[in-house]
Amino acid sequence: MHKTDICILGAGPAGATAALHLANKGIPSLLLDKATFPRDKICGDALSGKVVNELRRIAPELPAQLGEQQEALPSWGIHFISPGGHKLSVPFMYNYNPEQDTPAGFISKRIHFDDFLIEQVRQRPEIGFRENVDVAKYERMPEGGFILSDKQGQALVQAKLLLVANGAQSGFTRHVAGLEQEAEHYCAGLRAYYKGVAGMDADNFIELHFFKDFLPGYFWIFPLPNGEANVGVGMLSSAVSRKKVNLKKEMQRMIASHSELKKRFANAEVVDDIRGFGLPLGSRKRIISGDNYMLLGDAGALIDPFTGEGISNAMISGRWAAEQAAKCLQQQDFSAQFMQGYDKAVYNRLWKELRLSRHLQKLLRYPWLFDVVASRASKSQALAETISCMLNDVDLRERFRQPSFYAKLLFN
Repeated sequence: MHKTDICILGAGPAGATAALHLANKGIPSLLLDKATFPRDKICGDALSGKVVNELRRIAPELPAQLGEQQEALPSWGIHFISPGGHKLSVPFMYNYNPEQDTPAGFISKRIHFDDFLIEQVRQRPEIGFRENVDVAKYERMPEGGFILSDKQGQALVQAKLLLVANGAQSGFTRHVAGLEQEAEHYCAGLRAYYKGVAGMDADNFIELHFFKDFLPGYFWIFPLPNGEANVGVGMLSSAVSRKKVNLKKEMQRMIASHSELKKRFANAEVVDDIRGFGLPLGSRKRIISGDNYMLLGDAGALIDPFTGEGISNAMISGRWAAEQAAKCLQQQDFSAQFMQGYDKAVYNRLWKELRLSRHLQKLLRYPWLFDVVASRASKSQALAETISCMLNDVDLRERFRQPSFYAKLLFN
């Protein structure tokens, strides 16, 4: 049995980021994952500007190194397509020059991006990285900390502090931390890889389509290297249950019947099966720590409720978990009360953004209003730039909560 102060469960973006920040502080950790890398992870594969910023915080050279990867495609923004077909384009940066500027975002399959982070992990002697380790049981020790065992009951690790970053289906999250899956705060998604989808944006903007006959869900198309695209759908689990929606059939129906999609997918072919995944949304605050543990990323339900983005928030939680872990070791205090510093730090950084995204999610109940906003913005560059600023700036985004914003759009 391996004894360690800090054990990190899950080597995705949250866990790898935490391990790398700890290594930067000279603090050793044990990083476990049940898979062997490179491994796939069902996801939208978009890496926003927030991801680029978090990479830079790990090491200033990482964004440029990612950009040199053939598997990473530079992306410069998002297209929101309203129920009425109006396009609202939101660049990640203004007056950008794709020929000269460092990309504000990327799109990369998770099998490649996660392996990119793991390659950084493998270079750090402070990190003990073990693959193909499936932890099935968590036993509290009387003196504090946990003993982790496999399915056969064999003890694998004894740790004072657990950083739990093993995803949306984390057994620890459900059985130890007691976080239940809530349909109103959980999204069901499907993803497939296509080749030959026509009409992709020249600057690799990702696309979020909000079709009238699929609300409150959304359909996405994200360009990828080598002429591929990540295509998928997402919808609140409560809506899927209430409407008895078969997401796979709906995804195929939209591709086959919507005039624009039908044309764009005419010569496209699926290169991977349609696969499902769950997204625990950060649309309400939760307690994401306790005695001797912290919940990171999807295990802590930190996904953006409007865009479905989870990678950047996972990396942010990994950074703050490393900060808190360093304080715990310094003070030798692993209590739930002391661990609340992690919850406060994460929500100080993310809650305003998550709350506003929840508000935008609720706007889908009023598709006509979404149409008005997108229609006016498509005809006015000044308004489009204003809305782009609002979506990129959390403080400005508060205006979306104000009725006066919509009144001005409707009556001016």
